[in-house]
Amino acid sequence: MAIHTRASLPLSLLASLASLASLATGEVLGDDLFDNGQTMPEVLTATRLKQSPAAVPGSVTVLDSALIKASGARSLPELLRLVPGMLVVPQSGNLSTVNYHGSSANQARRMQVLVDGRSVYRAGFAQVDWDDIPVAIEDIERIEVFRGPNTVSYGANALMAVINVLTRAPRDSHGTRLKHTRGQRGINDWYASNGQGWENGDMRLSLSGLQDDGFDHDGEDNDFRDSKRLNRLNLSISQELDATQSLDWQLALKEGTNQVDNRYEPIFPIAVQPWEQDSDSDVRARDFATSLRWNLDFNPEHSLYVQSNLQQWERLRQWRACEGQLAFSPQLGRLWARSPSYTNRLSQHLEAGNFTPPAGTPEQMTLAAQVLQQAAATYDPTTGTLAHSCGLINEDARESRFDLEIQDTYSVSDDLRLVSGLSYRHDRADSEVYLNGELSRDTWSLFSQFEWRIDQHWLLQGGAMLEDASTHSPSLSPRLALNYLITPAHGLRAVYSEAVRTPDMFENHADWQYRVRDLRPAALGQSEAYYFATAAGPGNLEQEFMRSRELGYNGHFSDIGLTLDVKLFYDEIDNMISEPLRVYQFAPTNNNHLRLKGAESELNWQLGIRDRLRLGYAYIDYDASHRIDRRLTPRNSGSAGWLRDWGQGWSSALFYYGADQLNEYRFERLDLRVAKRIAIGSAALELAGVMQQRLDDEPLSWQENNHDERHLLYFSAELEF
Repeated sequence: MAIHTRASLPLSLLASLASLASLATGEVLGDDLFDNGQTMPEVLTATRLKQSPAAVPGSVTVLDSALIKASGARSLPELLRLVPGMLVVPQSGNLSTVNYHGSSANQARRMQVLVDGRSVYRAGFAQVDWDDIPVAIEDIERIEVFRGPNTVSYGANALMAVINVLTRAPRDSHGTRLKHTRGQRGINDWYASNGQGWENGDMRLSLSGLQDDGFDHDGEDNDFRDSKRLNRLNLSISQELDATQSLDWQLALKEGTNQVDNRYEPIFPIAVQPWEQDSDSDVRARDFATSLRWNLDFNPEHSLYVQSNLQQWERLRQWRACEGQLAFSPQLGRLWARSPSYTNRLSQHLEAGNFTPPAGTPEQMTLAAQVLQQAAATYDPTTGTLAHSCGLINEDARESRFDLEIQDTYSVSDDLRLVSGLSYRHDRADSEVYLNGELSRDTWSLFSQFEWRIDQHWLLQGGAMLEDASTHSPSLSPRLALNYLITPAHGLRAVYSEAVRTPDMFENHADWQYRVRDLRPAALGQSEAYYFATAAGPGNLEQEFMRSRELGYNGHFSDIGLTLDVKLFYDEIDNMISEPLRVYQFAPTNNNHLRLKGAESELNWQLGIRDRLRLGYAYIDYDASHRIDRRLTPRNSGSAGWLRDWGQGWSSALFYYGADQLNEYRFERLDLRVAKRIAIGSAALELAGVMQQRLDDEPLSWQENNHDERHLLYFSAELEF
């Protein structure tokens, strides 16, 4: 299979693939250079089948526990900077967006994110709360990232990538761990866990907290209120029922507070300065998740599991703001609903002190005249301002999900494996401001994939997922891949796949209106009223549709400890929803498209027992119809890391991260972690320090995101016994 003819690819990479393909003829390497009896690493996220990286129908990045620890990262988004093509965009100190290959900077709408197979993607508002996911870095065993569409395995929203966070098994977590981290910018983190085992069972309980002050100042040198504080509880229990059955149960709780730097600026002139909210205006976050999985192994060739998940997200925020009383005029609200552009012209007349209606239709001018009469009644000519009122806004939002999945894995023969399943998911979202109540969606999915080993070299893989959501017509997402295994450790691949993304409830069915209570003084005789600006979803948005073509190579050179992955891609996304979702400009459509072509490479090299190198690079050439999608996607981005064990308990890790355009700002950073491990009897104490140094002199992804210093320093102490 060839990349689409429109894709112009770097000649050097094409040459590299050509030389790698020559391995198939034995011109470069033979099977005798590989220890085929060795235990090959396996990944699970790609097809739901355990596969060697060379046999996977796509590109997979694995962040193992050693790499995670060496990075010194305090949050999941920071870890994902190590993934080629993955872009981490902080919107504030407590809110980040992670996107693969760019597109919208505001939402991670097009990736599926899993924690031990449980989706944490919020379908109501198309969000992943990256900084609030209730899992501690210390509990993560590995992260598998499938870089490409994978709707065939995980359903709509796995449009561009799948991130699967896998935590440590309870049986591997016996003992006690205590850790404390302190540093600049208010960093104050802690972690405590205990693991126990009993006959045929194991348990791990961990408690953790994270806190920092976020950015120091915004683009106008004002203090930035964007600190975060959160506490988490995670409980994981595994129990073997007999030789063929086992149960896995998990519980996750999280509570925290995220500051909001919301300096509301009134639309209409008033006689007071903009009202700045107190701490009660911040977002209180409370999450709950639990899952239960029953595993049944009929025999080594046939297994089945049934898993159910229950989750709830709460984002609670109530705040007061002041506005000109005219903003609560019912006539102004009707005028806005009929013509926002005419309403803007009317506002400009008022700012200029002109109390005559602008030219328009008879209906527009009639409503405008009524609004102007109300404005005149509240106008103070001595100050040139309108009377104002202050009121309370309830922005609480709640979402919940229940899903049930059955999966059957069966090896028909040594050459043919099948995985198939059925799932049901119920999503519910509730918000007075954004949805004017409660909305829900039911989704049924049926999936099946096969892996057929034609001979010792050729591997054919395919599958499809049929998904039927109550809000949209059924969709079918197929994938077909052909792998040529030069040896079990080296493979070429050609992949074609299609994927969809279902618009979330907010995009399609928003009923956005601010009901303001306890107005003081009463506005136009009302103690409770609706703000004039409202927005409504179109209700007829279609699914986004993606076609993806990929050529790639994955190889593991065991003799020198080198693993290499190269990917050439051409992706097309149509029916794309790219418009920003703002109350003053809420007009999502399917009128956008995005074309992505380029190359990615990833190298992991274990240089003996002491040194490890890791490199990742992505080159992206794009054609986007919407300016928002154009501004985020960088041409070049990547990372480089050197891990070193110096002996006698000393270790270090040096990382470089860079992107030539992160929301139109250059980003370069150098991280250094130095650690010393000390044996204390049967216990071990590790002392570590991390220094991050920005190499650029620009804000971080947004004009408002600035630090007083370009460096950050923090230290940790961890005790294991």
